[in-house]
Amino acid sequence: MKISDLRPVAGSAHRRDRVGRGHGSGKMKTSGRGQKGQKARTGSSIPAYFEGGQMRLALRSPKFRGFKNPSRVEFATVNLSDLEKIEWDIATEVNPLTLAEHGLIRAKDAKGFVKVLGDGDLTRALKVRAHKFSASARTKIEAAGGKVGELAMPPKPEKTKRGVKTDK
Repeated sequence: MKISDLRPVAGSAHRRDRVGRGHGSGKMKTSGRGQKGQKARTGSSIPAYFEGGQMRLALRSPKFRGFKNPSRVEFATVNLSDLEKIEWDIATEVNPLTLAEHGLIRAKDAKGFVKVLGDGDLTRALKVRAHKFSASARTKIEAAGGKVGELAMPPKPEKTKRGVKTDK
């Protein structure tokens, strides 16, 4: 067998249409482009986002909606049911750092604020320290014989007419 003997599989190769080469070609006059219109013109290339002159989707859809409160305080939340799952030592104080060590909150959230929520039941007496507690969490912890300690929240900066007041 020689390279000159190689042929494509029957039916796989098609001869290219030679458009605009006279009547006998069968692709004469409009060369398969139809009658007039944008796609019949030379140099016509319509971008994928073009919608025929209608206001396109990228411009119709709103960029940013609503309001972002710059003074919003984000809390990492922990439920009592999560505290119940972990075997705590009696001497251990449950605080943001120990919660992060046991994987109940992310390590970066341990540096921020933590709130304990009252979903679930607590059977052990734990000393829990966090920045905030829901009313139900507080009552359930104390009912189980535990203690609740609130960590100090940093004071909000005083606002002046032109922005935030700085101490000088």
